[in-house]
Amino acid sequence: MARTPRAGSDGQPLLLTQRRIWIIFSALIAGMMLASLDQTIVSTAMPTIVGQLGGVEHQAWITTAYLLATTIVMPIYGKFGDVLGRRNLFLIAIALFTVASIGCALAGDFWTFVVFRAMQGLGGGGLMILSQAIIADIVPASERGKYMGPIGGIFGLSAVAGPLLGGFFVDHLTWEWAFYINIPIGIAAFAIAWFALTLPSKRATRRIDIGGVVFLSIATTCLIFFSEFGGNADHGWSAPETWMWGAGLVIAATAFVVTEARAEDPIIPLSLFRNPIFINATAIGFTLGLGMFSALAFMPTFLQMSSGTSAAESGLLMLPMMVGMMGTSIASGIMVSKLGRYKMFPIAGTVVTIASMLLMTTLSAETPLWQICSYLFLLGAGLGLIMQVVVLVVQNAVPAAMVGTATSTNNYFREVGASLGVAIFGAMFTNRLSTELTEVFASSGASAAEAGNAASTLDPQTMNQLPEAVRDGIVTAYADSLAPVFWYLIPFLAIAFILSLLLKQIPLSEVAGMVARGEAVGGPDADRLEAERLSVGHAPAAANSAGTEDQREEEASTSSRT
Repeated sequence: MARTPRAGSDGQPLLLTQRRIWIIFSALIAGMMLASLDQTIVSTAMPTIVGQLGGVEHQAWITTAYLLATTIVMPIYGKFGDVLGRRNLFLIAIALFTVASIGCALAGDFWTFVVFRAMQGLGGGGLMILSQAIIADIVPASERGKYMGPIGGIFGLSAVAGPLLGGFFVDHLTWEWAFYINIPIGIAAFAIAWFALTLPSKRATRRIDIGGVVFLSIATTCLIFFSEFGGNADHGWSAPETWMWGAGLVIAATAFVVTEARAEDPIIPLSLFRNPIFINATAIGFTLGLGMFSALAFMPTFLQMSSGTSAAESGLLMLPMMVGMMGTSIASGIMVSKLGRYKMFPIAGTVVTIASMLLMTTLSAETPLWQICSYLFLLGAGLGLIMQVVVLVVQNAVPAAMVGTATSTNNYFREVGASLGVAIFGAMFTNRLSTELTEVFASSGASAAEAGNAASTLDPQTMNQLPEAVRDGIVTAYADSLAPVFWYLIPFLAIAFILSLLLKQIPLSEVAGMVARGEAVGGPDADRLEAERLSVGHAPAAANSAGTEDQREEEASTSSRT
């Protein structure tokens, strides 16, 4: 006998009609736009922010702090969403992100700004994870590509809209407006989610894994500081303080594994790592994050300072990347749903991404803008073929009761890769840049102290006021510092290509997560019950048809695991 779906807040079964799915989807799009837009809007404004706040040599921390905070909270949001429900957590994430944006705009010094960027990450991590998990709750894997494609397109849209807005604010207003704009967007996203995100709430039935949360947070922090100190000229890999962070990482990671093995309901169940598809897809995400975010974090800076474009123009030059990412993300999502197969897309995506990285190693101040735009188009097209498909693969490979945990764990390791990539390769870029800029100012007659201060407070507006010879030296310094970094990213993307070849293809599930868990009725049954509710005035006490025999067996299996 099919199980009766658990009642919603009004005592009636939650019916996942197509109309309700699209309403919920609109709330997710609003939240994702808020988080993804902010990740890119800062990139164009970064040279001005660090110049005015006095932190050119530490600018990598603006990105690292956000990614570190995002990475730490991802497993927390994923697990708590599985246990407590996702609606209230989604609202909390929007509110936290919006309040932190106000703090960023009002920050009076560089490190205060970094702290509020980290607070933004605490909200942004929840928006990304919960959106992906909610899609898995309401849409079967066999149809999910049609929805995850547009979500990937949001990232592509933000990749150009963010830099464009950031450039406009820097050129015509002040950099603080890059954060003020989040206030109306955040309020609108909160209102849409409040009314549209109708999901059941839950109660924890087992003890929350507080120890796992603590040790995972400590391990993640130690990992980022270890890589940051090692890649920093002020410390280096031989410095004792660097290896103190390394020792902390080993100790915290060991304590985390021991804690998870004993926890009643672990934050990251170790059983996930016995799933070969999960391991493979997560490894692809890790290596992709390592290379991808390093390239994206500093590209607008390169365009502004090396090519001599304004902040707004550098944002406009990211348009081809958006076109490539949106096009392949949406197209691959539709094709996955149509064909029921996914393996070909990560393979093709990694090949295209590697090709774009190879081309970017040739960037210089003399590279024509049309060539830069073509390289960015290839990069976006490659990423669009991979990002959302990998998440779909992970969600399809685990029981419905673990979809939030698996989604967040996959994203966690991708963000760990991103944090490492930005910290290590960002340090390589900024250390070399700081040295070369100091030499440029010293050669113009400045003292060592004056040259160092000028290099640390340089922004595009100040650069335009310098003599032509000095400007030429600065352009060369930026080009010589960033372009070679792309060579170091290619081996990691090659590993992602090999992992894509080894990815196992399995059938896509035909049951949405909430339906599999008995929390809702979906598909034709939902439309039929909704029609009966409208005609009779109330919902039937139970769903007479909850799917095929295979679906009922899957529900029973999921129930036994939970």
